[in-house]
Amino acid sequence: MQFQVTFRHLEATDALKEYAERRMERFSKYFSDPIACHVTMTTEKYNHRVDVNLQLRNGFKIAGHETTENMYSSIDMVSAKIERQVRKYKDKLKHHKVRDMPAVPVSHSLISEADVVDREPEQAPPHSKPDVIKVEQMDAKALSVSEAIMQLNLLHEQFHVFRDADSGQICVVYRAGDEQYGLIETATAN
Repeated sequence: MQFQVTFRHLEATDALKEYAERRMERFSKYFSDPIACHVTMTTEKYNHRVDVNLQLRNGFKIAGHETTENMYSSIDMVSAKIERQVRKYKDKLKHHKVRDMPAVPVSHSLISEADVVDREPEQAPPHSKPDVIKVEQMDAKALSVSEAIMQLNLLHEQFHVFRDADSGQICVVYRAGDEQYGLIETATAN
């Protein structure tokens, strides 16, 4: 397992690093493939936050985070959370087929709320561009809809952009409520 730890706003100690590594090694029993694990430990006032990102060889990512008043308990809680996720999706993760279809680069932009104004199109200033706060680059990997929903849940995200493994279309799956998901599919060119 590739293991990397980042410390933010706290002193980097070998004891914390070794403890986190021991806790994350538990995931290797679920996967025979090499796993890349990145742990970020952050302290803000009295809160100790641990973010964990696992990258499986088949392309799936698993993420989790926890915040408590003690760094060791945050590590324990996030590892337990990820272990529950891994057990839930274990069979699906093991039997995921890596598709030959190449990933398509896409970007996601956050736009300032001040630019989202209820105006008539005639009243909008000509050629006005919104203020972009943040742009995130990602790859739309080839997945089935059920695999995309699983990836959405493993990363705790609101939406996930993917390339439909059957049609090759760019699609978006998103949370539409409790245990409900929405699917946006791009139209095929005729």
